[in-house]
Amino acid sequence: MNIIIVGCGRVGRSIAEQLNTEGHSIIVIDENPEALERISDTQNVMAIQGNGATYSVLREAEIDSCDLLIAVTATDELNLYTCLLAKNAGVSSTIARVRNPEYISDVEIIKDDLKLTLAINPEYTCASDISRLIKYPGAVKISSFSKGMIDFIKIKLTDKTPITGRRVADCASVLKGAIRICYVERAGDFHIPNGDFILKEDDLVSLVVPAAEAAKFLKMMGALTNRSRSVIILGGSKIGFYLAKILRAAGVSAKIIEKDPRRCEELSEDLDGVMIINADAMDEDLLLSEHIDSADAVVCLMDTDEENLLASLYAKQVNPKAKIVTELGNLKFSSVVDTLPLDSVIRPKHLTGEYIIRYVRGMQNAVGNNVETMFKMSGDRAEALEFVVRERSAVTGVQLSRLNLKNDLQVVCISRGGRVIMPGGGDTIEKGDRVIVITKHKGLSDLRDILR
Repeated sequence: MNIIIVGCGRVGRSIAEQLNTEGHSIIVIDENPEALERISDTQNVMAIQGNGATYSVLREAEIDSCDLLIAVTATDELNLYTCLLAKNAGVSSTIARVRNPEYISDVEIIKDDLKLTLAINPEYTCASDISRLIKYPGAVKISSFSKGMIDFIKIKLTDKTPITGRRVADCASVLKGAIRICYVERAGDFHIPNGDFILKEDDLVSLVVPAAEAAKFLKMMGALTNRSRSVIILGGSKIGFYLAKILRAAGVSAKIIEKDPRRCEELSEDLDGVMIINADAMDEDLLLSEHIDSADAVVCLMDTDEENLLASLYAKQVNPKAKIVTELGNLKFSSVVDTLPLDSVIRPKHLTGEYIIRYVRGMQNAVGNNVETMFKMSGDRAEALEFVVRERSAVTGVQLSRLNLKNDLQVVCISRGGRVIMPGGGDTIEKGDRVIVITKHKGLSDLRDILR
C-alpha cells in the first residue's frame, strides 16, 4: 500500500518503521529536517520537508496515488485538518491522532463530517492498560481480545506458583477451565511451548483466559493480591491525567506528583477528587513523605526513561509489595532493561503503531478473514493475532490436526457464539468464529496465511 505519514516525531517514526517492515511504500512529511534525516538514514522511506497540511506538499507526496494518510503531528487540529484535505483530494482512508481530552467525544460525533476513518488516542489507550494492571497487580501484562471476552495475561512464575516445574501437558489438571499457555519468555529467549516444555521459576508465561475467569485464575496462581486502593502517579502527563480519571471513577484514591506548577493548575481544574502535588518526583524525602512506601501501586510517567527507571527501582526497594508500572518511551538498551526487577513496562509509542498496522492489515483484506486485533510480544519477536472468519476457506471445516500449519505457530483460542473454545486437534474453525493465533511469523493478514 502507498501510505503517507504526516509528522515525524517519536510516534510518526515508530509507525513508519513498523509499516516499512510490513513491506508498504512509505512517504514521511515533516517540517523538521533533522527528524526526516534520522528516519531516512535508517529506513527505506521517502522523506519530504514541508507542511503536510497544504495541498502543494501533499501533491509533492503524490496524494493522488495514496491509499492511506496518517496524521500524527503534535497538534490535534492540524491532524484533523490534514485528514480533511486528504479526503477532499480523493484518499479513501485517513487516520488522525487526537490527544486532547476535550476533543475525544466530539470527534466521534462528527467523524463522518470530518471524513475521518479512524481517530487514535494512544495516551488514553495506555492509561486503560495501566488501570487493568493495577486492578490485577499480579499480572505483568493484560490485553483483551474478542471484544473484551478473552484476556491475554502474562505472569511471572515463582517457586510457589502451582504450574512451576510442570510440563505444559501436565498443567491442564491445575489450569481448570478454558485456559491455554501460549508462550514463555526465559532468560531473553522466546518459546511457543509444546506439551513436553517444562515451566521454571522466573519464567514469564502468557496465557489466554476468559475475561470472566481472570480474577479466579490469578487467585489460583497466587498472583491476585488485595485490590489496589491507593495509587501514586509520578508525572502529570496526558497518560497520568487519563489514568487518574479512570481510577477515580473506579473508587481508587490517586495522587499525582508533578513539578511543573502550570501543569498542576491544569490538572487541578480537570480532576476533582484527585490530589495534585507540585513537587519534584525525583526527591526521595518527598516521596517518603507522600507514603510511597505504603502505596498499593506506583506509576512512573515522567519526562525521561532514566527518571522512570530510577524512580521505579527506588519504589520497588522501599515498597516491595506495591505494583510498579514504568513508562519507557525510546530507551535503546532493552536487553539491559529486561534484566532489571521491573513489574510492568508500558511503551506508549508502540501502541499507536500496533493499532495502525492492525487497521492496515484489515484494509488489505476487508472482505475475507482479516486481522481485527494484534499485539506484538517479547520485543517484537512474535505476534498475537485475532482473525475474524467472514468466509469459508481452506482452513474452515477441517480438523486442526489435519491442517498443514506453519512452524512456530499455534491456534490458541476460538470464540464462537459467545463461547470460548481452547481447541484440540479434533476441533475445527468455522465461519463466524474469532480465532486467536500466536506466531513468530510476521505480516500475517489473512487466516489462510497460517498454512504453509
